[in-house]
Amino acid sequence: MKRLRIYVDTSVFGGPFDEEFSELSRRFFEEAHEGRYSLLISDVTVREIQKGPPDVRQFFLDLPEERMERVVMTSETYTLRDRYIEAGILAPSGLDDAAHVALATVAEADLIVSWNFRHLVHFEKIRQYNAVNLTLGYKSIEIRSPREVIHED
Repeated sequence: MKRLRIYVDTSVFGGPFDEEFSELSRRFFEEAHEGRYSLLISDVTVREIQKGPPDVRQFFLDLPEERMERVVMTSETYTLRDRYIEAGILAPSGLDDAAHVALATVAEADLIVSWNFRHLVHFEKIRQYNAVNLTLGYKSIEIRSPREVIHED
């Protein structure tokens, strides 16, 4: 069976240290350790993690590299990110969130996983991102929380 390629934004790495999201975040990463998913990690995510708390930085560093695929900003992803901002999906202060969606879209991730319900895991925002994607010839992207991705026993 094909392993899902999941773009993981920064909020998911902080999830294990957040009382509300801890259990589900840890289960998500356990399933990644088991090989159910390939985690797409971007230079934007790495930069945001490096600015974060020490426990989040260490958690990221402890992840097995063989389960991760690095994606980087290119002129194509910068252009797509900017189109999301121009479309009014996010304010210019949301450049990094727009970049996460652009990176996942260009990398043809199966989905994005995030705990960011304001800018990413939001019905209206997802529709708007996908409207831009389809207009520009990209595939739609699914954006979900870890709760929606982990397997129930």
